[in-house]
Amino acid sequence: MKMVGAEFRGGGGGWRAMKSFGLHVLLGRWFMAFASLLIMSISGSTYIFSVYSNDIKSTLGYDQTSLNLISFFKDLGSNVGVLSGLINEITPPWVVLLIGAVMNLFGYLMIWCSVTGRVAKPKLWQMCLYICIGANSQAFANTGALVTSVMNFPENRGSVIGLLKSFVGISGAILTQLYYAIYVDNSKALILLIAWLPAAVSIVFLRTVRIIKTARKSNELKVFNNFLYISLGLAGFLMILIIIQNSFKFNRIEYDGSACVVVILLFLPLVIVLKEEFKLWGRKEHPKDDPVQVEVIAENPQILEEPVLPPIEAQASERKPDSCFSNIFKPPDRGEDYTILQALFSIDMLILFVATTCGVGGTLTAVDNLGQIGKSLGYPTHSIATFVSLVSIWNYLGRAMSGFASEIFLVKYKFPRTLVLSFVLLFSCVGHLLIAFPAPYSIYFASVIIGFCFGAQWPLVFAIISEIFGLKYYSTLYNFGGVASPVGSYILNVIVAGHLYDKEALKQLEALGLTRKTGQQLTCTGTHCYRMAFIIITAVTLFGFFISIILVLRTRKFYKGDIYKKFREEPKAVASEMASREDDTVLMREREGGANFIASSDAASCSNTTNTSSTIHH
Repeated sequence: MKMVGAEFRGGGGGWRAMKSFGLHVLLGRWFMAFASLLIMSISGSTYIFSVYSNDIKSTLGYDQTSLNLISFFKDLGSNVGVLSGLINEITPPWVVLLIGAVMNLFGYLMIWCSVTGRVAKPKLWQMCLYICIGANSQAFANTGALVTSVMNFPENRGSVIGLLKSFVGISGAILTQLYYAIYVDNSKALILLIAWLPAAVSIVFLRTVRIIKTARKSNELKVFNNFLYISLGLAGFLMILIIIQNSFKFNRIEYDGSACVVVILLFLPLVIVLKEEFKLWGRKEHPKDDPVQVEVIAENPQILEEPVLPPIEAQASERKPDSCFSNIFKPPDRGEDYTILQALFSIDMLILFVATTCGVGGTLTAVDNLGQIGKSLGYPTHSIATFVSLVSIWNYLGRAMSGFASEIFLVKYKFPRTLVLSFVLLFSCVGHLLIAFPAPYSIYFASVIIGFCFGAQWPLVFAIISEIFGLKYYSTLYNFGGVASPVGSYILNVIVAGHLYDKEALKQLEALGLTRKTGQQLTCTGTHCYRMAFIIITAVTLFGFFISIILVLRTRKFYKGDIYKKFREEPKAVASEMASREDDTVLMREREGGANFIASSDAASCSNTTNTSSTIHH
C-alpha cells in the first residue's frame, strides 16, 4: 500500500494516479451502493403522508373517506411498480431512474400547486391521479437502485435489501429535518420539498447506478455491517433530535445545525467506500500474486501507464427474455430462474401474495391513519407528530433487523426466512389490538410495534421472492410483490377503516341533532371511532399468519439446502475469464516485444554485414 500511496505524491504521475483512482471509485460497486443508499434515503415521501394530509383535507374540503381514497392511490402508486420492472428488463437502470425523477417532480408539484391555490381546485380524481404519479416514482427509484444492488451483491441480498429498505423507512424523518431547516414550520412547503429533492438526487446518480459483474470479495458482509452501524447512529441521532424538538422550540439556526449533522451522517458511508475502493485499486495497480505480470512490468515500465481493464458490465438491454408462454405450469426447481408467468401462476407466489396483502394492508392502514387516530383519542398535536416519528424510526429498525438478522439465521442455522415473516405477522396483531382497545399512552407502544412490523415485512417478502424465483426477472417479480400493499390498503383502509370512521362521525352529528352540510369535514372523537375497524384488521392479519405457515411448510426443504451455492461459483468463472484475458494480453505483449527484439537484431546484423563488405571492397 506504501507503493500505491507514493504514486499520489508529486509530478504528473501523482496527478495521473489521483485521476485513475477517482475514476476507479466512480465506476466501482461500492460507490454504486453508496449512491443507492442516498437515493433510497430520500425516496420515502409516502411515509410522511400523515404530516401534510390534514392540509389536503382542510384546504380542499374532503371527508375521511375521500382522504383515505387519496391515501389508497398513494399506496397504489408507490407499490405497483410492474411497469418500472418491465422497463428495467430491457433498458439500463438510469432510464428507470430518470423516468421516476420526472414523475416525482410532476406529481407532487401539482399537489403543492393545488393545496396552495396556485391552480384551480382539482376534482377528487385529479388529486388521486397526481399523488399516484408522484408516489409511483418511488417504485421506479426502488427498481433502479435496489434491484441493481441485489444483482451486484447476490450472496448478501438479505443484508442489501434490509439496509436499503431501512433507509427508505428512515427517510421520513430525514426529509422532516431537511424541511425544518429549509422551510421552518410550513407543512404545505413539505410537499414542495418532496417534489424537487428526490428528483434531483436521482438525476445526479443516473450513470452511477448500473449492473456490474466482477469477482466478489469475502469481506462484503463486513462492509455492509459498517454501513448498518452508521445508519444505526443516524437513526439514534434522529430519535434523540425528535424528542428534544418535541420538548423545546427550535429556532432557524438550531434547525439548520441539526440538518447539517443529518447530512454529514448520510455522507459518512462514503469514507468506507473510499477505503474499500482504495484497497481494490491498489491490488489492480500492484498485484502481488502474479509474478509473470510483475516481471513484465519491471522489463517494460510503459505498461504502468495503460488503463486497467474495467469490470465486466452486464447491460440490462443485453438480457434477452425467454418465451413468456412456454412451460407456464411446469416451473423449475425453487431457486432456479422462473419466467415471469411461471412465478405469477405458482402456488408459492399466491400464498405469499395473500399473506402480504393481509399483513402489509393492516399495518399500512394503521400508519396512514395514525394522525386521525391520535386526534380522535384527544392527543395534542406534538404527540401526534411523535407518533409519526416513532413509526418512521421503528420502520427503519424493522427493515434493518429483519434483513440482517434473517440473513444470519439463514446462513448459520438454516432458519427459513418464511418463518420469520410468519412471526412478524403474528406480532403485528398486538399493535392492532392496542389501537382497537386503547389505554393511556398505549398509542405510543402501538406506534413502535406497527412501525417495526410494517418495516420488517418488506425485506423478508422481497428476499423470499428473489430466493424462490431467481434473479433473472427479479425487476418485474419484485414489483409484483409490492402490489399486495395497495390491494390490502384499499380493502382495509378505504372500505373498512374510512367507511367505519365516517359512520361513527355521522352518528355523533345525529346525536347532537345536526345534519351534515355539503363539503363539511367529518370528525369523530372517542375510543370507538376505530375500534371495529381494527378488530377486523386483527382478524385479517391472523388469517395472513396462518396462510404464511403453509408457505413455511412448502419451502422447509428448500431452505435447508445451500441456496447461494451457484452465486459462489459465478464469481470464480468471472475471475477466471478476467485472468485469462489479462494473461492473453501479457503474452501478446511478450510476443510483440520478442518480435521487435528479433527485428532489431536482424537489422543490426544486416548493418554489420554491409559495413564489413564495404571495408573488404575498399
